[in-house]
Parts: sequence; C-alpha cells; structure tokens
Amino acid sequence: MPPRTFETEFEDETIALGRQLAPELKGCVLLIGNLGAGKTTLTKGIVEGLGVAPASDVTSPTFTLIHQYAPKVFHVDLYRLDEPKEVETLGLDELFASGALVILEWAERFPSLLPKDRIEIRVTAAADDTRRITIETVSAR
Repeated sequence: MPPRTFETEFEDETIALGRQLAPELKGCVLLIGNLGAGKTTLTKGIVEGLGVAPASDVTSPTFTLIHQYAPKVFHVDLYRLDEPKEVETLGLDELFASGALVILEWAERFPSLLPKDRIEIRVTAAADDTRRITIETVSAR
C-alpha cells in the first residue's frame, strides 16, 4: 500500500484522526516527528479509538518509558535513552512477539532493534496548528 497523507488542524482533529486509524493498526507502530509535533496527541486518539482508555488518560511516557493501556496496547517513549543496551532492557522483543500493539516514539534512533515489519507514522508541523501525518507500511517482504 502506498503511503497515505493527512492534514489536521488543532489537537481535536489529530485525536480524531488517531481514532479513525486505530482499527487498522497492529504490531509495531513508529511515531516519528520532532519534539512537540503531535505524536502523543495522535496516540490519544489511537488508544481511545481502540476503546481501551479515554484520550484524557493518555500521557507521554517520557519519564516512565512505557505506559500500558490494556493487556495488548503499549505506548513507549525512547527519547531519554541514548544506547541500544538501555533499550534492550525494556523487553521490546517480548512485546513485539506478544501480538500487542506497540506504539513507539523516538524509536527511529535505534533502527537495529526494530522489527522489519512495522507501520511508520510521520508527524510534522506544517504551519501554526496544522500537522501533516504520513502513514507507511514497512515490510521485509
């Protein structure tokens, strides 16, 4: 499937897009974008769209590193980690193997630790409150 691109204005539209995308997401989902681009805002909509928690309960796991929203939904933030060995201690391989939806922020910094099959979502600030969100499926096949 070719990449798809969406534009949202304001936080509410980004959350709504996350709700819309939620049913099609599975496995490893990378959220790629600069600090403040809207990655966690999109995650709020994804988690709510899956029916596992309201958007208001979703926060960035920058300091805790992993938030679990349901038995099979994890939100991981690798921003504060510098070395692959730090990431390896989190048990991401087990999460990937479990069939859980694993939403990863800042994981592009550790490409060797990522599964070959994944969904990459790039979030960029286009102008003021506008976000450009591009979704691409990456496969080893």
